[in-house]
Amino acid sequence: MSLDDALLTRLAERAETLLARIESLLPQTPEPDWDSAVAFRWRSRSSALGAQSWLAPVRHRGMISLDDLHNIDEAKRLIERNTRQFVAGRPANNVLLTGSRGTGKSSLIKACLNAYASRGLRLIEVDKTDLVDLPDIVELVADRPERFIVYCDDLSFEEGEPGYKALKVALDGSIAAASDNVLIYATSNRRHLMPEKMSENLAAKYTEDGEIHPGETSEEKISLSERFGLWVAFYPFRQDDYLAVAAHWLGHFGCTAAQIESARGDALRWALERGSRSGRVAWQFARDWAGSHAKQIRQATAPAASKPKRSKTAETAAPKNALEPAVAGIPNSIGQRRR
Repeated sequence: MSLDDALLTRLAERAETLLARIESLLPQTPEPDWDSAVAFRWRSRSSALGAQSWLAPVRHRGMISLDDLHNIDEAKRLIERNTRQFVAGRPANNVLLTGSRGTGKSSLIKACLNAYASRGLRLIEVDKTDLVDLPDIVELVADRPERFIVYCDDLSFEEGEPGYKALKVALDGSIAAASDNVLIYATSNRRHLMPEKMSENLAAKYTEDGEIHPGETSEEKISLSERFGLWVAFYPFRQDDYLAVAAHWLGHFGCTAAQIESARGDALRWALERGSRSGRVAWQFARDWAGSHAKQIRQATAPAASKPKRSKTAETAAPKNALEPAVAGIPNSIGQRRR
């Protein structure tokens, strides 16, 4: 081999090494650890070399159950039925949950995940700004045996946001067939997901420089929500509904029936101060009240002192020892009435 050939060979080897190092620095999508979690978040990061996106496992998820959600029975029935169909491999719809704040829209989706995770349900949380990556997410999970819900919380758009078009295409509009193991669940306080202004009604007038087909502007605004197959509405709580939810969570934190009853007035004042009666407000009140009364709760729920059992005949016949603690009237379980 001549000197020139040897030099060219060395240059080629060094070039290959350099390219390998550059490739290692380029953004890559790592393979998710599917066995490490049942819930994931889609993360993205920009750098000088480009954008990098990946699925990050959620190690500690909220363990709320369907039984913890009260006074939204019809919504719970619809969402749970749709999710059950999806997990079983039967046809199911993308879902848009809309309505009053704090009434359980997000909690219901999390509860469905907890109920069906053992049957292969998985959840991927995607921020609104990352909706442009929906095709990549669907492609990433398309060949997996699990069933995936792509979850977007508090969804709404302003004019010109790129995620709006991307979500429309992902729901129903792409030339590629929708993957049968992916559904999209979104929550929003807006039914049509975009603001509608009075000026749009004024623009409907046929003026010299007005729009020729003004109705098409409104059609564009409502076209996204129309692509969700199932709409589920949530409504403000009545006072009794709010108090029932507050009582449930107070019981969850260990309060006795008497303590729950005594907290009723505080619960009403709490809601009045916030100008809202909802499941979220009830949960926040229960945490505050249980935390501030923790000592009383521990005392009320502490087990009674144990003592040898004596027959009723022996108890009435024999006089009590003066040093024996008088525990006959102490309840031995939560909720037992004093005699």
